[in-house]
Order: sequence, then structure tokens, then C-alpha cells
Amino acid sequence: MEKNENSATEDNFLSYPKVVENYSLLQEIGVFAYIDSMDQEINNYKNLFAGVLDIVNRTTINEIIDAAVWQISDHFLPSVIVFLWKPLQNREGIAIKSYKSYKLVDLGLQIDNINIFEPFFQKHNEPVYFKYLCTELNNDPCLKPFEPAEPELIIPILGLSGLYGLVLVGRSILHDEYSQKELVFLRNIMSFVSKAIQNHLHYEQTLRDIKTGLYNNGFFMDRLSQEIVRAKRYQTETSIIIIDVDHFKNFNDTYGHLAGDRVLESLAITIKQGIRAEDVPSRFGGEEFTILLPDTNKELAWIVAERLRVMVETMKVTWKPPLPQVTISLGIFTFNQTTNIAADEAIRRADEALYISKELGRNRTTVWGNGLLSRVQHLEAESKQKVLEPEKQKNGGLV
Repeated sequence: MEKNENSATEDNFLSYPKVVENYSLLQEIGVFAYIDSMDQEINNYKNLFAGVLDIVNRTTINEIIDAAVWQISDHFLPSVIVFLWKPLQNREGIAIKSYKSYKLVDLGLQIDNINIFEPFFQKHNEPVYFKYLCTELNNDPCLKPFEPAEPELIIPILGLSGLYGLVLVGRSILHDEYSQKELVFLRNIMSFVSKAIQNHLHYEQTLRDIKTGLYNNGFFMDRLSQEIVRAKRYQTETSIIIIDVDHFKNFNDTYGHLAGDRVLESLAITIKQGIRAEDVPSRFGGEEFTILLPDTNKELAWIVAERLRVMVETMKVTWKPPLPQVTISLGIFTFNQTTNIAADEAIRRADEALYISKELGRNRTTVWGNGLLSRVQHLEAESKQKVLEPEKQKNGGLV
């Protein structure tokens, strides 16, 4: 349809008497060639906007990157494309996704820090040839980890908070080097990719705990409420695990609050390693963590909890002087379509199970079930009795 409209416009233009009269002159001075170039530029911008729309409509960083790779590869054929970005306060190091022939590949890149490039790219917010960057940085050893990708170009992902990431583009398969038009396209498309990634990271930070990078309590409770509704609608089982670090106060009091923070950060990493991508880990508050396990019955939840407990039992926390071994206590509650409770009640029941684990000696898992509430009340009564006993003796048996 667009081609027909453009052709009609061109035919109308060429039918003007003055144009016909001066056709040779107009052709000689390049008017028609200029019109063709403008048409091509308009089409390029239409394609760019279509690609941008595809990118900004994505809802995760992985989807944004996948869309960007398709847009870049659709316009020219790079040998490789690598995205590197800093997720959430850089708690998890540098995230890397590498593509070759549209396929996700592992190039063996070991890159821990990209902050060293920020001063350079704050001055050069555009695609830069890798060899030029090497010259500008005096062949700094920091460039060595990038060499396995054999990058031809390096593109910054910049935002309000500075350098978010980098894109490495390998050599062109079709040409000896990239044309000026291709470089302009890369600069334009990456400006929108940068904005999309920046917006997504900022949104993610509103859902995350700054210290650990896990989801915050507000997000977890919202998801838990949604899962309760989903369990009723689709007749599924879902479990939650609540975790408490054993004797966490000792880490803060003996080794300092920074050591306690390191314990929490290490535990968060271990939790993420021990669960599925669809599970929802959160920092509930202080030294307590929660995990939502969709489509998981109590038997499977217990296996997950025990796996995490054993992983933490062998977890190494780097600190000087060395810290005592970290252990955790865990409580599990499972609900299904017949469980008529709200999110707060589900958490309370998981917390009751956690309480039993702590009372029975810590470093263990307890599953909430029938009769557990009376056991909790009994332990609470025992605890209160122990507190009151010295007072009775002091006051002649009267409290």
C-alpha cells in the first residue's frame, strides 16, 4: 500500500509541466537522486521506529536484548553480539549474553567490572571501534577479557545513573568494515535500547531489596496473594518457605554489622542458586527470607528447603577474621484450592513452623500441619514458665 502511495506521489510530481520541461536539468543537478535518498531515509526511520516499538514493548531485560539482537542482525550481519550489564547494584557481578548466528552461545568471557570504561564513554556516547578504544586506553589490561569475543565495535549503554552496560559487536560478515549508515543505525537503536534497559532496571529496583538484590516484602506479599487466587482457580498447590539465620545477632555483635551484611548477601546468592527461575525469593526483613514456590506440594517444598539448608551449611562467607559457619532454620506452609486464607495467615503458619525448627535446636526444617499450632502454644507456655520461675522464687511463689 505504501509503495503504491509513494509511486502515485512520484507520478504526480513528474507530471508537473515545469518538471517535464526541465527534466534533464533536474536529473543533471541531482534532484531526483536527492528525492530517492530522502525516500530511503524515510523508510529507514520507519523501520527504526518499528524496531524501537518492538524493543520498548518488552517486559524483561532478556526480552529487550533478544529484540535488539534481531533488529541489529536484520540490518547487517555481525559475527557475534554480546550484551553485558550490571544488574541491581552490581550485587550479582556482570550479566553476560552472547549471540552467534542468532543463537545464544557461551564465549567464555570472564568480566567482573565495566566501571573503568565509564569516564571514556561519558565523553563518547556512541559506537567506538575496539582498536580505537585500545589506543585511547593505552592497551590497558582491562581490555584483555573482551578479546575472546573478537569485538569490532563497543557500544555503551548509558543512563541517568551512568554506565549500565556494554554491547560488543563482532566484525561484519558481509563487508570489511561497517558503513557510516550502519554506525548511525547502531547509535540510534542503542539509544532506545539503553532507555529501555534503564527503565526496566529502575522499575526492578522498586521491587528489590537493596542489600541482597532479592525481591522486597511488598512484592512478595502481592505475589503470594495472586498465587492464593490462582491456586483456587486452577486447583494447584503452592508452598512458601520462611527462613531465619540462626544466631544472626552474634555475627553483628561479635564481628560487626558489615560482617552481618556479608552473611545476608552470601545467603541471598545461595538461595537463588538453590531454587527455580519461576520461584520468588524475597528478603522479608532483618535476617528473615521468604520463598514462594508455585505448583509445589509440601513434599517437594521440603526437598527444596533441605537442599537450601545443606547448601548454607557448607556456604563460605569471605571475611577476616573468618566467620563461624552460617546455618538456617526453615518453616514450610502449603496451600491449595480448599485453603481459605489470606496472605498474612499463610505467612503466620509458615512462621509457626519456623518457630518449631528454632525451638527444636535450629538448623532444621519443619512443615506446618494439623496439630502444629497446639505444639507452638505449648512451647510458648514452656518459655513463659521459664521466664516466670525466678520471679516466683523471689516472691515466695507469688507472681
